[in-house]
Amino acid sequence: MGHLKYTLQVAPEDCTGCTLCVEVCPAKSKTDPNHRAVNMVPQLMIREREVKNWEFFLGLPESDREKLSFGHVKDVQLLQPLFEFSGACSGCGETPYIKLMSQLFGDRTIVSNATGCSSIFGGNLPTTPYTKNKQGRGPAWSNSLFEDNAEFGLGIRLAQEKQTDYAHALLRRLVQVAGEELVREILEADQSNERGIHKQRDRVARLKQKLQGVDAADVRELLVVADSLVKRAVWIVGGDGWAYDIGFGGLDHVLASGKNVNILVLDTEVYSNTGGQMSKSTPRAAVAKFAAGGKATAKKDLALMAMDYGNVYVARIAMGAGDTQTLKAFLEAEAYEGTSLIIAYAHCIAHGIDISLGLTQQKLAVQSGHWPLFRFNPKLGAEGKNPLQLDSNPPSIPLENYLYNETRYTALQAKPS
Repeated sequence: MGHLKYTLQVAPEDCTGCTLCVEVCPAKSKTDPNHRAVNMVPQLMIREREVKNWEFFLGLPESDREKLSFGHVKDVQLLQPLFEFSGACSGCGETPYIKLMSQLFGDRTIVSNATGCSSIFGGNLPTTPYTKNKQGRGPAWSNSLFEDNAEFGLGIRLAQEKQTDYAHALLRRLVQVAGEELVREILEADQSNERGIHKQRDRVARLKQKLQGVDAADVRELLVVADSLVKRAVWIVGGDGWAYDIGFGGLDHVLASGKNVNILVLDTEVYSNTGGQMSKSTPRAAVAKFAAGGKATAKKDLALMAMDYGNVYVARIAMGAGDTQTLKAFLEAEAYEGTSLIIAYAHCIAHGIDISLGLTQQKLAVQSGHWPLFRFNPKLGAEGKNPLQLDSNPPSIPLENYLYNETRYTALQAKPS
């Protein structure tokens, strides 16, 4: 792929001006460090020109997913996102994780979304940021009640398993119609990577062609559930108010089930969508609604609770501190044949920060020891290895260097004693 060229194109009418892309851009001019590969300029000056460039960009072919390495950030950025233009707060810390999820697994993903910020910007009907690729495929998304989203997602997984089992049974009964070799290939398919899933889709397309025109009850039934022969990724998504508080009972039930579902907790450490109320994820001393004097108790350790089951994949991530570690966690979680939990640090306007420095603040959270990065993979334990991998270094800066960049902590300093 050395002959290909790379470009960054901004949608001029959809850019919210958060400046995060400029802050994190690593490519700087050798003569002027303030000039980067992407820079902020007033929109009106360039809008007409860039609208044309954007339309041209949309017409370019997407990168071949089979030729990209999903283990490298530089390759993954070329994957088409199936989550875009969300309407979230400018510079939101939650949306990059969902966008990454959609790039990695999007067109075969089913999302069960808890009520909260991610459900509001995820389903702001009559529009939606979830989209489809040129093959007409995209994520399936639904929002359940705040308190039962985990159970809702588990129900989706159980239904998927039942449909797949039913499709397998029908396929075995229709060997004479579908052909012994094709049936064997479908039933024994390796779908652990992108290439395997692409081949399975081709097989299912061939199967549908063979079944067309055959008038039999089993054939009609198989045509209805044939797409379930392709591996689906079920993701249960929500914020800390759902995962740590209102939906925790259901979440714990799912963690204990051992079922193959993935859970993504977008942790802003506060009820963001309803105005910044304290949650059980809020750290000690942070000021929030119902904690005007600073929260008196420590943050609930959801990761430790999940690890205690022993058979749950658990990761704590922060994109601003470790993009490669974030990528590894998503890939390992989806590949893990069991329940997986990813807790993602998400900076938020409710923290009282300069939102353009959100990813920098994530990095400081890790460097100060407030948010250690790790992955707990039970598969390693089964191999006689330590299942816990600590991905961040020991604290290298004082905790105050992280805390006192945020109003939720400095507000407590300003209160009269």
